[in-house]
Amino acid sequence: MIKRFPLLTVIPLAWLAGCGQASLDGRDTDDEAPSAESAQALSQKKEARRLFEEETFGGNGRTCATCHGAETGTISPEEVQARFAADPSDPLFVHDGSDDFQGNGTTRIRADATFLVRIPLPPNVTLANDPTATSVVVRRGVPTTLDTPALDPVLMYDGRAADLEAQALGAVHDHTQNTVEPTPAQLALIAQHQTTKDFFTSSKTRKFFKHGDVPELPQGHTASEQRGRLFFEDFDVGAQINQNSSRKGLCAICHSGPMLNESNGFNPLPVPPLHVPKGTRFQSVLVSELNHAQNPMYDFVIHNPDGSTSQVSSPDPGISLINGNFVGFPFGPFSNFKIPPLRGVKHTAPYFHDSSRKTLEDLMVHYTQFFAIATDPTIDGDPPLVLTAQDQADVIAFLNLL
Repeated sequence: MIKRFPLLTVIPLAWLAGCGQASLDGRDTDDEAPSAESAQALSQKKEARRLFEEETFGGNGRTCATCHGAETGTISPEEVQARFAADPSDPLFVHDGSDDFQGNGTTRIRADATFLVRIPLPPNVTLANDPTATSVVVRRGVPTTLDTPALDPVLMYDGRAADLEAQALGAVHDHTQNTVEPTPAQLALIAQHQTTKDFFTSSKTRKFFKHGDVPELPQGHTASEQRGRLFFEDFDVGAQINQNSSRKGLCAICHSGPMLNESNGFNPLPVPPLHVPKGTRFQSVLVSELNHAQNPMYDFVIHNPDGSTSQVSSPDPGISLINGNFVGFPFGPFSNFKIPPLRGVKHTAPYFHDSSRKTLEDLMVHYTQFFAIATDPTIDGDPPLVLTAQDQADVIAFLNLL
């Protein structure tokens, strides 16, 4: 399913151990007093957890908990490697976890913790080298289940699941090779389970879910944390970028709102990709274009309404595979992916849809490249925006507070 799992296929003890980890790894514990629950409610919660943790639908041994760990809601290459060393026959390595969809080879998943995902081609798109193809296989990481199920209406990297039940059903179909179809009631319980206490990065995000208490940006204590905070303050950054004089509001262009997963719309620059309309939930930061993961490329042929065609190359064009809109390459809507929440981001590595950035430091290396390209002097004649080593350290210091 595309939401949270510990490290075993059937997990009672491992999962419970992970649940107690929050107070040890820096995540806030919930300070709300437990409420009395009816026997029926407790029974439903128990069944919801069982459906998440135990193989139920007659498939390949996978569960939701196979790929979504209790501490991070996702899975890292280090966890994959440990699982492989302990048991190469772990269900993690079957089907789309293998190198070929047939259970042969584990090179990719051990390096990047990505899975093979088959996406249908839009009606107006074909492949240059195989015009009869009806789908493509892309390599994607595991989106975290922390905070997202309860607090983010946009699900999956390309937004293709309408709700948690649809997401759960898609995961059963795509990842477990099920022979038993889940019922609507079972899907509802899986969705419900992902909004329980242990699926939040902190008590603040849980209170936001339960009571609408919007979490504020941490103030920061050190000079580095306070400088890093400036990057995430909602601010009109247009003139400052042109003058290369300030970093205030730079990250908030795309990471604003309560969960830092939507654009603030303050930036008036006419130059893409920095001009982002308010409330945008999908954006390109050139992850597919730079292709640090070195994933296989596709040559997509777009058949336009006027009968003309155009061609673009990409390892994964993101939401364009869902809506067929390839206009504006290399910016515009092409290769746009969901802007992820940043609350608890220190817990949810690896980063980006292709898991190509394994640490926050690695993440900042990418953004240094991105801003250098996005503010290329040949676009508008202004000096390029350079993220210094101190800038990168300041952003990381602040991200570690979220």
